[in-house]
Amino acid sequence: MRRVLYLIAIGYLAICGMVVVRSYQKKSRGGAVESPNQAGPSFSGPGEAWWARIRGSCNAVEVELAQRMQPAPETLEGQGYSAACWALAGRIDSARAVIDRLPADDWYRAAGIVFDVAHPVADAGDNRSAGPIMELVIHYWPNHYMALYHAGMAEFATGQPQLARKNLTAFLSYYHENDGWTQSARETLDQLGAATP
Repeated sequence: MRRVLYLIAIGYLAICGMVVVRSYQKKSRGGAVESPNQAGPSFSGPGEAWWARIRGSCNAVEVELAQRMQPAPETLEGQGYSAACWALAGRIDSARAVIDRLPADDWYRAAGIVFDVAHPVADAGDNRSAGPIMELVIHYWPNHYMALYHAGMAEFATGQPQLARKNLTAFLSYYHENDGWTQSARETLDQLGAATP
Protein backbone atom coordinates (compact mmCIF):
# COMPACT_ATOMS: atom_id res chain seq x y z
CA MET A 1 0.00 0.00 0.00
CA ARG A 2 2.82 2.42 0.88
CA ARG A 3 4.46 1.75 -2.47
CA VAL A 4 1.27 2.67 -4.33
CA LEU A 5 1.00 5.93 -2.37
CA TYR A 6 4.66 6.62 -3.02
CA LEU A 7 4.21 6.14 -6.78
CA ILE A 8 1.13 8.37 -6.74
CA ALA A 9 3.14 11.08 -4.96
CA ILE A 10 5.94 10.81 -7.53
CA GLY A 11 3.43 11.13 -10.36
CA TYR A 12 1.88 14.14 -8.68
CA LEU A 13 5.24 15.89 -8.37
CA ALA A 14 6.00 15.19 -12.03
CA ILE A 15 2.68 16.75 -13.06
CA CYS A 16 3.37 19.78 -10.85
CA GLY A 17 6.74 20.19 -12.50
CA MET A 18 5.18 20.11 -15.96
CA VAL A 19 2.62 22.74 -14.97
CA VAL A 20 5.34 24.98 -13.61
CA VAL A 21 7.48 24.66 -16.72
CA ARG A 22 4.56 25.50 -18.99
CA SER A 23 3.69 28.50 -16.87
CA TYR A 24 7.32 29.55 -16.75
CA GLN A 25 7.62 29.23 -20.54
CA LYS A 26 4.55 31.43 -21.06
CA LYS A 27 6.02 34.11 -18.79
CA SER A 28 9.36 34.05 -20.57
CA ARG A 29 7.58 34.53 -23.90
CA GLY A 30 5.97 37.79 -22.89
CA GLY A 31 3.46 36.92 -20.19
CA ALA A 32 2.48 39.14 -17.30
CA VAL A 33 5.19 41.12 -15.55
CA GLU A 34 5.76 40.17 -11.92
CA SER A 35 6.74 42.33 -9.00
CA PRO A 36 10.43 43.25 -9.35
CA ASN A 37 11.18 41.99 -5.84
CA GLN A 38 9.80 38.52 -6.53
CA ALA A 39 10.32 37.98 -10.25
CA GLY A 40 12.24 34.85 -11.02
CA PRO A 41 14.79 34.91 -13.80
CA SER A 42 13.46 34.52 -17.33
CA PHE A 43 15.37 32.06 -19.52
CA SER A 44 15.05 30.09 -22.69
CA GLY A 45 17.97 27.99 -23.71
CA PRO A 46 19.84 24.80 -22.97
CA GLY A 47 18.86 24.73 -19.28
CA GLU A 48 15.17 24.91 -20.13
CA ALA A 49 15.60 22.19 -22.76
CA TRP A 50 17.42 20.03 -20.20
CA TRP A 51 14.61 20.60 -17.70
CA ALA A 52 12.00 19.58 -20.25
CA ARG A 53 13.82 16.28 -20.76
CA ILE A 54 14.55 15.44 -17.13
CA ARG A 55 11.65 16.79 -15.07
CA GLY A 56 9.81 13.47 -15.11
CA SER A 57 12.81 11.89 -13.36
CA CYS A 58 12.88 14.41 -10.51
CA ASN A 59 11.69 11.94 -7.92
CA ALA A 60 13.36 10.06 -5.10
CA VAL A 61 13.76 6.88 -7.15
CA GLU A 62 15.24 8.25 -10.39
CA VAL A 63 16.87 11.60 -9.61
CA GLU A 64 20.41 10.44 -8.91
CA LEU A 65 20.75 8.28 -12.00
CA ALA A 66 19.02 10.86 -14.20
CA GLN A 67 21.31 13.68 -13.06
CA ARG A 68 24.39 11.49 -13.48
CA MET A 69 23.40 10.26 -16.97
CA GLN A 70 22.16 13.65 -18.20
CA PRO A 71 24.06 16.37 -16.32
CA ALA A 72 22.56 19.84 -16.37
CA PRO A 73 24.23 22.53 -18.46
CA GLU A 74 26.86 24.51 -16.54
CA THR A 75 24.80 27.70 -16.85
CA LEU A 76 22.92 29.51 -14.10
CA GLU A 77 19.66 28.33 -15.65
CA GLY A 78 20.84 24.72 -15.94
CA GLN A 79 22.14 24.62 -12.39
CA GLY A 80 18.97 26.28 -11.06
CA TYR A 81 16.86 23.60 -12.71
CA SER A 82 19.23 20.91 -11.44
CA ALA A 83 18.76 22.22 -7.89
CA ALA A 84 14.98 22.29 -8.45
CA CYS A 85 15.06 18.68 -9.62
CA TRP A 86 16.96 17.57 -6.52
CA ALA A 87 14.60 19.58 -4.31
CA LEU A 88 11.47 18.05 -5.86
CA ALA A 89 12.96 14.64 -5.19
CA GLY A 90 13.34 15.56 -1.52
CA ARG A 91 17.14 15.78 -1.75
CA ILE A 92 17.50 19.26 -0.23
CA ASP A 93 21.20 18.80 0.64
CA SER A 94 21.97 17.95 -2.99
CA ALA A 95 19.98 20.96 -4.18
CA ARG A 96 21.91 23.17 -1.74
CA ALA A 97 25.23 21.75 -3.01
CA VAL A 98 24.32 22.66 -6.59
CA ILE A 99 23.48 26.25 -5.63
CA ASP A 100 26.57 26.57 -3.41
CA ARG A 101 28.82 25.77 -6.40
CA LEU A 102 27.52 28.86 -8.21
CA PRO A 103 29.02 32.33 -7.68
CA ALA A 104 27.43 33.87 -4.58
CA ASP A 105 25.84 36.64 -6.66
CA ASP A 106 23.80 33.99 -8.49
CA TRP A 107 22.51 32.09 -5.46
CA TYR A 108 19.26 34.02 -5.15
CA ARG A 109 18.61 33.69 -8.90
CA ALA A 110 19.03 29.89 -8.73
CA ALA A 111 16.77 29.87 -5.65
CA GLY A 112 14.21 31.80 -7.73
CA ILE A 113 14.20 28.97 -10.27
CA VAL A 114 13.70 26.45 -7.46
CA PHE A 115 10.81 28.55 -6.13
CA ASP A 116 9.15 28.81 -9.55
CA VAL A 117 9.32 25.04 -9.99
CA ALA A 118 8.13 24.22 -6.45
CA HIS A 119 5.44 26.91 -6.08
CA PRO A 120 2.64 24.68 -7.45
CA VAL A 121 3.58 22.02 -4.88
CA ALA A 122 3.02 24.57 -2.12
CA ASP A 123 -0.17 25.87 -3.72
CA ALA A 124 -1.48 22.31 -3.89
CA GLY A 125 -1.02 21.94 -0.14
CA ASP A 126 1.77 19.35 -0.12
CA ASN A 127 3.24 20.76 3.08
CA ARG A 128 5.71 17.97 3.78
CA SER A 129 7.37 18.57 0.41
CA ALA A 130 6.90 22.33 0.20
CA GLY A 131 8.23 23.31 3.62
CA PRO A 132 11.84 22.14 3.15
CA ILE A 133 11.96 23.47 -0.41
CA MET A 134 10.72 26.89 0.67
CA GLU A 135 13.27 26.91 3.51
CA LEU A 136 15.93 26.27 0.86
CA VAL A 137 14.70 29.28 -1.13
CA ILE A 138 14.66 31.46 2.00
CA HIS A 139 18.23 30.45 2.81
CA TYR A 140 19.43 32.07 -0.42
CA TRP A 141 16.74 34.77 -0.81
CA PRO A 142 15.73 35.74 2.76
CA ASN A 143 13.18 38.39 1.77
CA HIS A 144 11.31 36.27 -0.80
CA TYR A 145 7.92 36.95 0.74
CA MET A 146 6.02 34.17 -1.04
CA ALA A 147 8.60 31.58 0.01
CA LEU A 148 8.32 32.91 3.58
CA TYR A 149 4.54 32.60 3.44
CA HIS A 150 4.54 29.06 2.03
CA ALA A 151 7.28 27.92 4.41
CA GLY A 152 5.38 29.33 7.38
CA MET A 153 2.09 27.74 6.38
CA ALA A 154 3.75 24.39 5.66
CA GLU A 155 5.53 24.48 9.01
CA PHE A 156 2.31 25.35 10.80
CA ALA A 157 0.59 22.40 9.13
CA THR A 158 3.41 20.01 10.01
CA GLY A 159 3.65 21.02 13.66
CA GLN A 160 6.68 23.31 13.66
CA PRO A 161 5.28 26.37 15.45
CA GLN A 162 8.56 28.23 16.02
CA LEU A 163 9.57 28.14 12.36
CA ALA A 164 6.01 28.96 11.30
CA ARG A 165 5.94 31.97 13.62
CA LYS A 166 9.34 33.21 12.42
CA ASN A 167 8.53 32.88 8.71
CA LEU A 168 5.01 34.28 8.84
CA THR A 169 6.18 37.25 10.89
CA ALA A 170 8.92 37.88 8.31
CA PHE A 171 6.35 37.52 5.51
CA LEU A 172 4.21 40.24 7.07
CA SER A 173 7.23 42.52 7.42
CA TYR A 174 7.84 42.37 3.64
CA TYR A 175 4.33 41.99 2.26
CA HIS A 176 1.93 44.87 2.91
CA GLU A 177 -1.12 44.20 0.75
CA ASN A 178 -4.37 43.83 2.64
CA ASP A 179 -5.49 40.60 0.98
CA GLY A 180 -6.09 36.91 1.61
CA TRP A 181 -2.39 36.10 2.03
CA THR A 182 -2.03 38.70 4.77
CA GLN A 183 -5.26 37.67 6.45
CA SER A 184 -4.27 33.99 6.38
CA ALA A 185 -0.83 34.75 7.85
CA ARG A 186 -2.35 36.87 10.63
CA GLU A 187 -4.96 34.22 11.46
CA THR A 188 -2.28 31.54 11.63
CA LEU A 189 -0.10 33.71 13.87
CA ASP A 190 -3.14 34.28 16.13
CA GLN A 191 -3.56 30.51 16.38
CA LEU A 192 0.12 30.27 17.31
CA GLY A 193 -0.38 32.88 19.99
CA ALA A 194 1.98 35.36 18.36
CA ALA A 195 1.46 39.10 18.22
CA THR A 196 0.78 40.07 14.60
CA PRO A 197 2.41 43.09 13.01
